[in-house]
Amino acid sequence: MTDQDSLDHLRSEGDLNLSPARSEWAARHLHEDTEALLAEDARYFLHQSLSTPCLNALDGCDGSYLHDVEGRKILDFHGNSVHQVGYGHPRVVAAIQQQLADLPFCPRRYTNRPAIDLAKKLVEKAPGDLNRVLFAPGGTAAIGMALKLARAATGRHKTISLWDSFHGASLDAISIGGEAIFRNGMGPLLPGTEHVPPPDPTSCPFKCGTTCSLQCADYIEYVLEKEGDVGAVIAETVRSSPYIPPRDYWKKVRAACDRHGALLILDEIPTGLGRTGTFYVHEHYDVVPDMVVIGKGLGGGIFPLAALIAREDLNTAMADRALGHYTHEKSPVACAAALATIETIESEGLLEQATAMGDYSQTRLRAMQAAFPLISDVRGLGLLIGVELKDPKTGERATDAAEQVLYGCLSRGLSFKVSMGNILTLVPPLTISREEMDEALGILEASLVAICNQ
Repeated sequence: MTDQDSLDHLRSEGDLNLSPARSEWAARHLHEDTEALLAEDARYFLHQSLSTPCLNALDGCDGSYLHDVEGRKILDFHGNSVHQVGYGHPRVVAAIQQQLADLPFCPRRYTNRPAIDLAKKLVEKAPGDLNRVLFAPGGTAAIGMALKLARAATGRHKTISLWDSFHGASLDAISIGGEAIFRNGMGPLLPGTEHVPPPDPTSCPFKCGTTCSLQCADYIEYVLEKEGDVGAVIAETVRSSPYIPPRDYWKKVRAACDRHGALLILDEIPTGLGRTGTFYVHEHYDVVPDMVVIGKGLGGGIFPLAALIAREDLNTAMADRALGHYTHEKSPVACAAALATIETIESEGLLEQATAMGDYSQTRLRAMQAAFPLISDVRGLGLLIGVELKDPKTGERATDAAEQVLYGCLSRGLSFKVSMGNILTLVPPLTISREEMDEALGILEASLVAICNQ
């Protein structure tokens, strides 16, 4: 079968899942060579939602930009949340090259300087007694380690997590996760995984209105009390949609966990490492979790790496059992990349940059909200920003419009994620310049104008 035959077959079977907006974009922007490459990709990779078949093909990336095979530059406000220091940062690349020359791999029964230095650095930056670290090749694996540690430490297997949350795609992670696209059709999931409503006033079952009344936090304590044997509450500190809990939300949940003997595990895999203006997201809430998980950008946008950081007194819970036991548990190259990433965040003032650039972009986006009734809300923390679209007449989620805006922006050179069907989620590198931010916001505004003038 030729590449073109493969492409025609995919289209006839409906496997490309081309919506009208995507079909129009593909017809205008993908040339025959690119379509052949996408068809070849689809022929060899297992098909799965949100991944394969693919949208486009790349042959380069640097700084804030992706480069597709047809020579177009695309500002990347998606990046799977790995690009805090941009793509190909010279400090990270140099650290990787040096480590490859010195020690490219470390078997699990040995240790190495980069792994120790990274663990020490993460502990120094963590509040309270978060003094113990374990690395894993990805965030999902680190979430699995946290769940196992919670079981061992408490003797309880039950968890409380939030609907609409995402903690990874493995079976244990989707069991605590709350997104239907990952859970549906998977059969029996892990037992004892209770779910509660997230702190989202716009779809709150407690009818809070526009301001969260923290009844959702009270409900967590209600479930903790009724169940009586919950081992852990696990949630994203802020959801990457984004939804930003009120300041007192985590204080109430922390206190409830303490009263009922449950551990508090915070997932900061996509949002930590400075994206919100603090190194760890929970710093905004003046709480110390029992465990925190980070990942995504920890490997500098090059190497997959995640970390579980736990309280000192949890160190003995797994003394006679394996918690992670991953082949690349203390990868010297990945740890060197992570150290260089943290050094870049510190030396280039990227925490302050995230706060200042986030304030600037949200001010401009709120001006757009005033001009476009389609925008129902603008929210964010640092450079984690959400623009929610709703039909101004009905108040319903404007999913079709969000998709049209996405493809309009892709046509003009800006990529981002659409969350929950109608939230434009803007996650740029922390290294982004004012000029690049203005370029991106200009593209978004032009795409909104085009949609609203139809």
